[in-house]
Amino acid sequence: MSKKWVRVIFRRRVFVIAILLVQLGFILSFIAGSSMAFRNVSLALNTLSIVVCLYIYNKKEKSAYKLTWIFLILMFPIFGGFVYIVFHSQFNSRKMRRLIDISNRQCRPFYVLPGDTLPALAADHEDCLPQVRYLQEYAGFPVYAHTQTEYFSSGEAFFTRVLEKLEKAERYIFLEFFILRQGVMLNPIIALLKKKAKQGLDVRIMYDDLGCFMSLSPNYQKHLERNGIQCIVFNPFKPILSSLQNNRDHRKIIAIDGKVAFTGGINLADEYINEYERFGHWKDAAIMLEGEAAWSLTLIFLNMWSFERKQPEDYGVFYPWKAEPCPIASDGYVQPYADSPIDDENVGEHVYIQIINNAKQYVYINTPYLVVDDNLLSALTLAAKSGVDVRIITPHRWDKKIVEITSRSYYRQLVSAGVKVYEYSSGFNHSKTFVSDDKVATVGTTNLDFRSLYLHFECGVCIYKNQGVAKIKEDFLNTIPISHRITAEDFAWNAFQRIVQDVLRLFAPLM
Repeated sequence: MSKKWVRVIFRRRVFVIAILLVQLGFILSFIAGSSMAFRNVSLALNTLSIVVCLYIYNKKEKSAYKLTWIFLILMFPIFGGFVYIVFHSQFNSRKMRRLIDISNRQCRPFYVLPGDTLPALAADHEDCLPQVRYLQEYAGFPVYAHTQTEYFSSGEAFFTRVLEKLEKAERYIFLEFFILRQGVMLNPIIALLKKKAKQGLDVRIMYDDLGCFMSLSPNYQKHLERNGIQCIVFNPFKPILSSLQNNRDHRKIIAIDGKVAFTGGINLADEYINEYERFGHWKDAAIMLEGEAAWSLTLIFLNMWSFERKQPEDYGVFYPWKAEPCPIASDGYVQPYADSPIDDENVGEHVYIQIINNAKQYVYINTPYLVVDDNLLSALTLAAKSGVDVRIITPHRWDKKIVEITSRSYYRQLVSAGVKVYEYSSGFNHSKTFVSDDKVATVGTTNLDFRSLYLHFECGVCIYKNQGVAKIKEDFLNTIPISHRITAEDFAWNAFQRIVQDVLRLFAPLM
């Protein structure tokens, strides 16, 4: 990145942060000043805070969010209720919900391919039916056969395969990522995309503005478009206090010709392939789909693209097998899915809970963060108490100190219930995988934290009785020997440390 770009980024970032601080300072000083000068204003604002607390209590929302906001408002009763209203009550959130509903209705019929795979799966693998039915019949994401999978236990292996498949693209290439950062990983991919765009392929990139806030120039979108690449910057970050800034596009999708697709935890930045060390060795995971299920991830991308452009897509023209059926042989069953914070249906969380609740022998989990609500905590501890071998691998070197302290606060309950918790000794474990009973696994973008589970746009892939299940299990078991198991002695900290953890845990929904 040139020095000029660094200066531009710095100016933009400083400006945005300064504007946010000015707004916050103005609101607080106005309310504080008004309350001191006018007793009636103070009384009105206190009354407003009480009404807001009652509203929050009766709102259809996670209890952890309710508790956090009510606690904050009661701590600052003069301006707490007013700040909540300013932060949450925007017209744009209702408009956003309406636009996404329209886009979903237009896209949904194209997920369904000729022939229903569900009856065949029911005959062969009845124990997987609750999960499959939920995703297909309620969430709207069908299960597919005619798909081969390839699991990647490192960013390096993923990167090599991506370059190979991009080179073979014939019609279109779609990319959707949370983080892009110029370097050894991103630059060759962009060079390939420019070449393919010159050859006449439909090349599109969508990246999250906040995710790339410190890594890309504000002019990067124009740079791509000048080279024939269509580009969308998702939910541009604005210097206003708004809950909409929480809804980030955390998905990672590469879709090629509707025939091949990738997803997982890996962004396009050098730390993901260990070209640049941030927190020791970076461990990650991804999966490639080749066949019918790749079409589903293609539609997930196009649906988001249509929503952001506010223009309907002709989804049917992108389908790759019009003249003949998909020629890819079946390897078990594959079911991609997406999660949206706008529709009040926590698909990612429900996938995880179903895997935990249906486990009879074991459930192995990789996650970079472990900040969960009562539902997931109860599911994990109940499974362990019921004799299921529950193991979780988190990082030993974390990227966020506050999240590290909060995550470790959950160790006490988990280990006491029989859950085996490990920390990846070599560095940062960024993988997001679940595998259970040699039957079902999921690879995706959803962390075990409040932001991923309830605030971000996410995606993943469930696989059933598929060779990928064994690969994911093998990767997990290979990571155990290079991880440190947490015991009761590890969290026998002093009283002050415990108080800090408990306080941070109270504010976990805002992290």
